[in-house]
Amino acid sequence: MPTTRRTPTTRKTPTTRKTWSTWLPLVLAAALLGAACGTDERGASGPGTDSTTAATSTAYPVTVENCGAKVTFDEPPKRVILLESAPVTILQGLGVLDSVVLRAGAFPKEYYDDETNAAIDAIPSLGEDIDINGHLQISQESVIAQQPDLVLGLPDGFTRESLAAVGINALIQPIYCPNYSGTTSFDTIYDQIETYGTIFDRPKEAAALIDSLKQRVAAVEKSVEGTPKRTAAVLFPTVGGGTGYAYGNKSMAHPQLEAAGFTNVFGDVDERVFEVTLEQLIDRDPAVLVLLYVDGDPEAVKDAIVNLPGADALTAVQNDDILVQLFNFTEPPTPLSVDGLERIARHFSTTS
Repeated sequence: MPTTRRTPTTRKTPTTRKTWSTWLPLVLAAALLGAACGTDERGASGPGTDSTTAATSTAYPVTVENCGAKVTFDEPPKRVILLESAPVTILQGLGVLDSVVLRAGAFPKEYYDDETNAAIDAIPSLGEDIDINGHLQISQESVIAQQPDLVLGLPDGFTRESLAAVGINALIQPIYCPNYSGTTSFDTIYDQIETYGTIFDRPKEAAALIDSLKQRVAAVEKSVEGTPKRTAAVLFPTVGGGTGYAYGNKSMAHPQLEAAGFTNVFGDVDERVFEVTLEQLIDRDPAVLVLLYVDGDPEAVKDAIVNLPGADALTAVQNDDILVQLFNFTEPPTPLSVDGLERIARHFSTTS
């Protein structure tokens, strides 16, 4: 199930996505002008300011905290193994994707631009065995044998302690920490970028990437101002039958929906992800549905919901107001979540 999913270079611009410049260009310009007048609550530079001037180089050794563990780096990592796809856009945005020497798992091409896909294709793969719940199937021993200095992602069967015992650092997305209880927001993305910028000694690149993402989020928020607020739910269906999942206010789905101008019908649930029944979904009756999946046929993902007996009682099904998108476009919080935000806003703007 998606609760424990560990998903599933030359520098160009601070982001790696294909730009959305053909949609609402005047809104983006307005957002940039407005954003230049202030700073956010985190104390970081606002989207219209140049925060790169304040960035300072990393003094090694540097220690960061990850899931309550102290992780120390004596120098920027040089042999990184990717065991999840989520960090790719941060690494590419910082200009350090070339530090990745091996990868394992699924890296859908829909996530990335041509340059990033070419870089990923050039990285040798240790395997792409993903189970039905999106979990990578790989042995810890096969990764240790490659002698990385950093592993990104901890699939089932891996432990931070076992890797540390042989001198390998490990980092996972904070939202996947076993005891994670914090609030998830776009600031979570910015904090993660700052952490990676510190680890890899790329503070200026981190600041530029954060500023770019803030501009894009502000543009979407500006575009939906004054529009009727509709209800929505984000679901992770199980293709072929079985348990379905919905996303509450601890997930990245929640701030994503809010920024796109929707109200999360499960916004009162203080969990990241939880089992949901069709009856519960019908009771809350969201106007639109966002369906997440790891890989496979998106039509089969949609069918897993619309073909359920009684699903035709849902307003979203009746109006076909449904978006099926890959998992990392929502979770965990990374620059891909901003891509996903734009996809949600763009898709449902044509059906409002």
